[in-house]
Amino acid sequence: MKFVLASHNRGKLREMQQLLSPLGAEVVLPADLGIIDEAEETGVTFAENSMIKARAVFDACGLATIADDSGLMVDALDGAPGVYSARFGAPACKTDADRNALLLRKLELVPDPERGAQFVCAVTCILPDGTVLTAQGICRGEILRANRGDNGFGYDPLFYVPQEGMSLAELPAERKNQISHRARAFAELKEKLIKYEEERHAEQ
Repeated sequence: MKFVLASHNRGKLREMQQLLSPLGAEVVLPADLGIIDEAEETGVTFAENSMIKARAVFDACGLATIADDSGLMVDALDGAPGVYSARFGAPACKTDADRNALLLRKLELVPDPERGAQFVCAVTCILPDGTVLTAQGICRGEILRANRGDNGFGYDPLFYVPQEGMSLAELPAERKNQISHRARAFAELKEKLIKYEEERHAEQ
């Protein structure tokens, strides 16, 4: 089955291709189909935003569509930046480096034991027959005091995973795609897709 990933991030596309490859799925971006408009993310939760993005692309192409909305929730910041992770510090902050620097400044006086955080990922999948599948994944960790690692993107260099002894940006892609919030959400989605296919075939 061909899936359209409701995103313009090719780094995320590579992750999705790796995560969905066991299902034999082909994943493309909206731009590959000539869809350039982006849905306005007006939701107040990750789940709402993922639904908004998935619905917009599905309505434009009619193909199986997957959208995820994810972000960083920092305990000491009462869950911020949350759904605003990609727009943290806007308009002054325009790059990942800008947003990471802002996060470090806000946490400068926060002691190590209180630097807990979690990445959250909500996924929405709309299938050609209109069936909607949803899933969520969480990865707990801590915010470092300086960037570590060159892999990944976004806040990955600052997000330390104690069980791994590394930041997400230090982990090999294969390992990150086993333990990340997105990996966990897609593992749940994959199980739901398998169940959907089994039930569909049983009805035929």
